[in-house]
Amino acid sequence: MQTIDKQSLKPNNNTSSAPIGEQNRKTTDKKVAIIGCGYVGKAVASYWYQQGYIVTGTTTREEKISDLENITHNPIVMSGDNLEAIEKVTQEQQTILVSIAPISDRQVSAEVYAQTYIPTAKNLVKVLNHNSTVKQVIYLTSGSVYGDKKGEWVDETSPLDTESNYGQVLVEAENIILGLNREDIKVCLLRLGGIYGPGRELDKRIGRMAGKTLSGNGESCANWIHLDDIINGIEFVHKKGCHGIYNLVNDVKLTAKELCDLICDRQQLERVSWDASKPSFSSLNARVDNSKIKQEGYKFIYGDRIV
Repeated sequence: MQTIDKQSLKPNNNTSSAPIGEQNRKTTDKKVAIIGCGYVGKAVASYWYQQGYIVTGTTTREEKISDLENITHNPIVMSGDNLEAIEKVTQEQQTILVSIAPISDRQVSAEVYAQTYIPTAKNLVKVLNHNSTVKQVIYLTSGSVYGDKKGEWVDETSPLDTESNYGQVLVEAENIILGLNREDIKVCLLRLGGIYGPGRELDKRIGRMAGKTLSGNGESCANWIHLDDIINGIEFVHKKGCHGIYNLVNDVKLTAKELCDLICDRQQLERVSWDASKPSFSSLNARVDNSKIKQEGYKFIYGDRIV
């Protein structure tokens, strides 16, 4: 089992990834649009707004507009399946961040996945093929595209999961975005690990399962990424103008059982039990390698710690 420093909960002090929110507010004419201001998109909008970028942020729900009014200059209600809306949002922008996900607190069907990802990807590519201002697209996808690799290591060149319905949707959406045929637009895909951070603390999420029995044997490898590293990772590839696919996951490669034991032990809670007679709740079982983005120069804030 990998040894994790349970006491060290502070980020490293490497200046290549400055702590979120500590930079002085600057003035810039850089125009950025975020399609999908959910948990991640809203956090990036706030960060970019603090940096002085001119931020456009979208949501599919009218009641969420108030959340964006103080962290964007132009909050918009729209759906990605609306071609005219996508065209309007991308006008005069320089960078587009796509951070979309199905709207649900529970697991949704593959059909809902397809309705969420595919039309947005198709409309964005269609619009950008005739757009003269956008020079960069950053698309957030998921490490779950690798599927079940029996715990083996995978990198950006590894075969993807085209067997499961969910995997097929994610892979199709990636391919649509990568098919953007414009030499003057840099396209960067970030494959994220499981997202945690403020409001999604693992101590709370796993703590609620303490003493319970979960499906599977707990041997699936878990790959995680903290919200702060997502924000800083996005800004890193944004400023550097990275092109291509990058895994954005931390260095901690624990199985689900090891992670649950770690979280329960440090809170002095009863450990989670596992029922191997039932299928695992996770479709991903692979150790996702993050070497490529580190070779580009990115330094993780929470690289070797689960906080």
